[in-house]
Amino acid sequence: MKSFLINYSKKIIIIFFVVSSCFIHNSYAQRNDPKKTDLKLSALLNYIRYAYVDTVNEGKIVEKAIVEMMKDLDPHSVYFSKEEMEKANEPLVGGFDGVGIQFQLFKDTILVIAAVPGGPSDKLGIRAGDKIVKIDGESSTGTKVNNTFVMSKLRGKKGTKVTIGIKRGNLSELIDFTITRDKIPINSIDAAYMATPEVGYIRLDRFAQTTMEEYFEAMSKLKAQGMKSLIFDLRGNSGGYLQTAIDLADEFLETDKLIVYTEGTNSLLQRYNSSAKGGFEKGKLVVLIDEGSASASEIVSGAVQDWDRAIIIGRRSFGKGLVQKPFDLPDGSVIRLTTSRYHTPTGRCIQKSYADGTDDYMDDFMKRYKHGEFVNSDSIKFPDSLKYYTPNKRVVYGGGGIMPDIFVPIDTTGASEFLDNVNRKGLLNQYVLDLLETKRDEMKAKYPTFKEFNANYQADLNDFIKYAEKQGVKRIDSLKELVLTDIVLTDTKVNKAKVKGQDKLNVENGQFVGNIPPKNLSNDKSDKLLLTQIKAMFVRNLFDMGSVYQILNEIDDTYLKALDVISNDSNFKKMKIRYL
Repeated sequence: MKSFLINYSKKIIIIFFVVSSCFIHNSYAQRNDPKKTDLKLSALLNYIRYAYVDTVNEGKIVEKAIVEMMKDLDPHSVYFSKEEMEKANEPLVGGFDGVGIQFQLFKDTILVIAAVPGGPSDKLGIRAGDKIVKIDGESSTGTKVNNTFVMSKLRGKKGTKVTIGIKRGNLSELIDFTITRDKIPINSIDAAYMATPEVGYIRLDRFAQTTMEEYFEAMSKLKAQGMKSLIFDLRGNSGGYLQTAIDLADEFLETDKLIVYTEGTNSLLQRYNSSAKGGFEKGKLVVLIDEGSASASEIVSGAVQDWDRAIIIGRRSFGKGLVQKPFDLPDGSVIRLTTSRYHTPTGRCIQKSYADGTDDYMDDFMKRYKHGEFVNSDSIKFPDSLKYYTPNKRVVYGGGGIMPDIFVPIDTTGASEFLDNVNRKGLLNQYVLDLLETKRDEMKAKYPTFKEFNANYQADLNDFIKYAEKQGVKRIDSLKELVLTDIVLTDTKVNKAKVKGQDKLNVENGQFVGNIPPKNLSNDKSDKLLLTQIKAMFVRNLFDMGSVYQILNEIDDTYLKALDVISNDSNFKKMKIRYL
């Protein structure tokens, strides 16, 4: 859980808003004397330059000084070197130049997971399962091969060429391909499919330049299949472009509805309203959010919630409501400086407090987890001063983040030590890849489409258990076995007794005595989760990432709750949500 929370925090740091220009007031000069700041920094640098005992890398110490100054402002004002800026922009711009493959490192070898459709590798016939063993005549296997190595060798400017040597299946000879690098798109929509004959599902990963184009294409396909209602999944979506968020919210709202407004001490009040072009202003809408939904996700979910347009389901969102504006520095580096705050249509401030410093702010996920917020909505207390009302007199709360209308706790009942260990060692993926090494063509012939695969394939639990045991991970099925394997168990739910060796204080007929099984033991739910993950891994390697979510959503409590809610008109009427 901790790594899950930390990964969310890291993702929040990486993807930021690039916003339209704001006016800077002259009030700054009135409140601050440049002679006490600018000249002081300049004097310090001159003293170091002319009086310090050793030679100094001035560029390096200036960069450090800038970084520290940014840290002292707020958690989202940051400095990017020229190189860092180019990499940071890639997920938002929606593409990069390269050969167009999805890959992973498998046993010190570059394994092609898929060729990007329409990309240069796809056009040459490079396919899933191919192993790249040479790049421009140099061996590309062994301990030197990591993600950085692959990126440096395969990415490059559009129009440049790279020659790779492919090991394919049982062929003894390598196949050489000379690839001309091209622009490779990065999709922001992970999945779009019909959940039921009338309910569509779209999962958005980020708010990028290409998002609206992808959204229109997805909606067109779903409507052609009979979609009347929509589940829009923003879980884990940490933001992107402000204009994209506005454009997306506009699709769901009637004409001239306030979507979001921004203001700051040195920034004029800016209001963003919906237009008449909305393509899904009518129809039942459910938006899914969680603690990883931030910035643009909160603008969209906050707007449709404040206008009684959608039911929000999930857990409280991240709470990032600070607007960053990029300012170029002379050497090509950039600072993204917070200039204002976001407010929802009812006036709620999206931004949570950062008064206790950046470290405390970024540790918020862990604090929420320890406080019980992820499992019980009653642990979240809002003062009356943060109470706001929608047009239909529904109560919504400010104070940081968007609180869902329907809370769904995080599900940990499927956790087990066995599942934790196989995930930690990457055995699920390794197991699937080992099987596909010899059976890829057989499985593609047996299941030519995702629909056939999904309907007919069943993972073999016993086969995987045997595989995992060969890799040093044993599955424990009962407390008796747990005791005999000399694993220490502390059960605070029963009698706080410790069981070790042959001490069978909590053992009765080889089964656990008590209400809650110890986390060391596997259970039906953890087995179901394991089998679903194996199936999803096969889908990832045989079909596409969009289909993966169809598999995973089958056991996703928040998704299943959304399906239940959206299938009943009375839920929308009871909650006073407009959909007709």
